[in-house]
Amino acid sequence: MSLGTPTRRTVLKNAAAGAAATGIAGTALAEPTGRTLVGLQPSSDVSVATAQAESVHRELDFGDIGTVVAGTFSDTAISALQTDPNVRYVEKEGRMHALAQDLPYGIDIVEADVAHDNGDTGAGADIAIIDTGIDQDHPDLQANLGQGADFTGTGSWDDDNGHGTHCAGIADADDNTEGVVGVSTEATLHAVKVLGSGGGGSFSDIAAGIEWVANQGYDVASLSLGGSTGSSALQDACQYASNSGVLVVAAAGNDGECSNCVSYPAVYDTVMAVSATDSNDEIASFSSTGPEIEIAAPGANVNSTYNDGGYTSLDGTSMACPHVAGAGGQLMANGYSNTDARQQLTSTADDICRCPEDAGAGRLNVAAALGHQSPSNCNGSTDCQNDGGGGGCFITTATAGEGETLDSLRRFRDESMGATPLGRGLVGLYYRISPPIADTLERHPESLTSRATRTIVDACASLSDRQDETDSTVESASLGVVLTMLYVVGIAVGAGGHLGIRARELGERT
Repeated sequence: MSLGTPTRRTVLKNAAAGAAATGIAGTALAEPTGRTLVGLQPSSDVSVATAQAESVHRELDFGDIGTVVAGTFSDTAISALQTDPNVRYVEKEGRMHALAQDLPYGIDIVEADVAHDNGDTGAGADIAIIDTGIDQDHPDLQANLGQGADFTGTGSWDDDNGHGTHCAGIADADDNTEGVVGVSTEATLHAVKVLGSGGGGSFSDIAAGIEWVANQGYDVASLSLGGSTGSSALQDACQYASNSGVLVVAAAGNDGECSNCVSYPAVYDTVMAVSATDSNDEIASFSSTGPEIEIAAPGANVNSTYNDGGYTSLDGTSMACPHVAGAGGQLMANGYSNTDARQQLTSTADDICRCPEDAGAGRLNVAAALGHQSPSNCNGSTDCQNDGGGGGCFITTATAGEGETLDSLRRFRDESMGATPLGRGLVGLYYRISPPIADTLERHPESLTSRATRTIVDACASLSDRQDETDSTVESASLGVVLTMLYVVGIAVGAGGHLGIRARELGERT
């Protein structure tokens, strides 16, 4: 992408800035609350807004960022506030909703069990589930429950929906020989109820929940909620939490039929946006994608805790988000800061061969983030190299090693092959059959198969570099076709040679 092409995040930031400059932010909200959010300068007294309010719903204090008053105002008062130098923005308030769909599933592939076996359980970390509350009596959660707060007006942070309880179990269900086990198992869970029994909540209630988490000094805020529009108040809250040392993680959204449609607040750069994968490490069909995605995690048919001490399976990026929140809690329990934990999670993610807008850095690997080697990597082989940050032994690594050649091939895989269903299918095939072939090539580096495969790999890298350098769409497409054909030939040559070598080895043993 050229520097002159704006990203979606840039467009969104510019749009928000323009809205703030001209008055009330202008995108239509599906469920307006009837209230207005007034953002004030940090040096201004809240009475600038409260004195003109017909009613005040909530006051939020984000320190050096400023304060926010949520309330109802007359048109005359709104007009006056829009021109007041003490006011940063005036915008209509809307609502957000839990991001989940009812479909069944279970999860292992983030290697959380490897972390548990190595003694990493998240003990000492504080994970806030900002959602519909948590079932206070659930046997898989009771041992880990800490404090709670209600911002919906019900007077209790107990879950009257089930969504928050489900997310809590994914992040931190107790390892107590019954039910399910969380990514963390001994972190302290805090219920922050910002969504009502119907699964919806206002911008200011959600922002108040985030503010509370930051003021409590908790480590992680898990936000399995979102909407198609955001608010400056919510953005302030996320900035305030991040500045306060909180790792803020949010679901990307369930608008999988479109691209570049990550939900708010996951869009904000202070928030870690999480897309969803299924049990085959494919991007889930419902998952929103876009340039804001930082990491992917399992979100299809995830089994977890539910209300009334029960269990159920749900589907959504809501389920992916607490996987990352639980892993973040483990890292912060080990002394990581929020920014270091965020970097560690992305730098150790498994490369599942999807473009960054689908999976960000890759699919979460809890064991790798905590420095543990997964016993399943490389099909038991101990001498193979990882391709792209984890996930096994691969033909390209075995023949090219780490370096410019491998970088070129990864670029082709992510930017060209990952853009079409056929290309993704071929890459998926490569990942499934590659480990044993790579093992054979490494044991026979000077065999005819290894030399032929290495020649094809070098040719692919050269063509990929040409494709990256050209400004011609036609030439780029043509090179892509040739590269795809060579890719298939390389797989075929490697697979055929592997079978021949293995047959010869077996014959020699008998």
